[in-house]
Parts: sequence; structure tokens; C-alpha cells
Amino acid sequence: MANEKSSQRSTYSVAQLNQYYERISLPISHRNATEKDGLPFLTVLTKYQMAGIPFENLELHYSPHHNISLDPQHLFQKMIGRGTNRGGYCMENNRLFGTVLRSLGFIVYSVGARVSEAVQPVSTTPGWSGPKYDGWNHMLNIVTIDGQKYLVDVGFGASGSPIRPLPLIHGSVSTNIGVQKSRLLRQCILQHTDSTQQLWCFDHSNDGGLTWTPTYAFTEMEFFPEDFAIMNYWTSTHPTSWFTRMIVVVKTLLEDGEVVGHVTLLQKDVKRRIRGRTEVLDTLSSEEERVQALSQWFGITLSEEEINGIRGMTAELL
Repeated sequence: MANEKSSQRSTYSVAQLNQYYERISLPISHRNATEKDGLPFLTVLTKYQMAGIPFENLELHYSPHHNISLDPQHLFQKMIGRGTNRGGYCMENNRLFGTVLRSLGFIVYSVGARVSEAVQPVSTTPGWSGPKYDGWNHMLNIVTIDGQKYLVDVGFGASGSPIRPLPLIHGSVSTNIGVQKSRLLRQCILQHTDSTQQLWCFDHSNDGGLTWTPTYAFTEMEFFPEDFAIMNYWTSTHPTSWFTRMIVVVKTLLEDGEVVGHVTLLQKDVKRRIRGRTEVLDTLSSEEERVQALSQWFGITLSEEEINGIRGMTAELL
């Protein structure tokens, strides 16, 4: 990744922003908005970005190179320029969105987060001893509007992902989808040995706030592109990273401009969850079926070169 000075972070041109608006199907009434339109515009943009660009790690499996690039121009071409309805995982989607926001004039910077095991596949394995937070393995954006900082995350997937900007206010609780709620707490986490250390902890609840699941913990300290290059390398290459062993695609569903649920492909299972109700759409038994499912449920088209890239990989369906 090219070295970037703070005053020289990448931006997109007006023509690229218009292409982006088309890609996410942003309503015409919002396409002339800027950062001066503040939180309402940011809220709309967040929802349509999440619905228009899926969370997925296909590049690690369906490609000849199995590498993830965080270069903003590469991300623009991959997700928008190619016309194949591709998305990316957290560092890709949030890097793209952060670049869009910066191009529109928003005050935005990116930070790192530690994802809780409670929302990862490891939580379903026999003998799991309970949630702890990983090392830095997630990216999100902090946007400042009228002096208030907001958590903005368009790259987490379906597990309690925030569907709108959330103000960094200790104890604040927000409604997510249906009865699902989210909250932010500023606190020391169990793994800290220094009790004065604190992180913002984002939790979600599927029962209206009766019980809470730790989702991730993040800092307000700005991370540099060089930091994310290191994080991205581990997440996309290390054999213990579940992204290297399993395929995931999440498409956010909008209804009348509001987020109502998700369609998710995890390895061989395709499920749809709307307002808290889950249904199984398909169980896949071959690569041919999975490629078809990517097209049918997510509108994602893969080239023959990309399809052949999964041969011999751990995630291949045989």
C-alpha cells in the first residue's frame, strides 16, 4: 500500500461518486447532498451502502491470487467499476465508505476494533469456553458532526451490525432491526490487566435488551493505512483466521428505505432473516450450486478464472 500523509488521504472524483450512487441505488433526492446535510444524510448513505454493497470474503477463495487489497482505487474498481455486484469484508467496505465520506467533506477517520468470539463461528464449536476479544481485526469509521463523534460501520455483516450512525455516548441504547437493540459502553474489558484502560464496547441484544451479546470493542485512536495493512495481512492469510477457511456473504435488505433483515451465505447454507425470523433458503452441495446461489441471492457474477481459483482450497465444496 502506498504511503499516505494525513493531508493526502485518497478521495473519489465527482464522476466516481455518481457511479457509487448508482451502485447503491441512492434515491435521486439525496444525490446532491453534502456533509452540510449532516446526520440525516449520513444515516441514509449508511443504509444504502450496506444494502447496495455486500459483506463478503470471496476474493480469498474465488480468485487466482487470494489476496485482499485496501487501495481505495482498487476497491472502487472491484465493487463499482466492474459491474459484478461485488463487496468486501470489513476493511474493504469501511475503507471504501470512509473514502466516500471524505470525498463528500465529512470529518472522518478510521479506527481498529477487537471482535468478540461470541459473534464468530468459534462460538458454535464444542468445548468453547466463552467469549473473549480478539486482537485488532476489525475496521470501522468515526465521523464527527457538530462536535459529536459517531460510530459508523458498514462492514461487520449480520450479527448485530449497527444499521445507522451511533453517537459515542456511554450507556446509549439504539433500536436495530425489529426487537434487536444495540448499546455502547465505555469500559475496561476483562482481558485488560490495567483497570484504567477503557474501550468503547458495542453490544447487541436479540430480545429487546434483556440479555446482551458482546460484539466488538474499539478505540477512538486513529489507525493509519499502515496499521490496516498489517491487520489485513493477518486476517486474510493466517490459517487460524476463519475468513481463510470459510466463505461468507451477507446482503442487507431494505424495505421502504429501512433495514429489515439480511440474506446470508455461510459456507454451504443460505438463510434469510427478516425482523427476527429466520428461514433456510438453500443448502448447497457443490461448487456449481454455490456459484448459482451467489448469482440468485446476491446478484454476484464470477468469471471462469475466479471460479477456478477455489480448486484445492479449504472452503471448496466437493
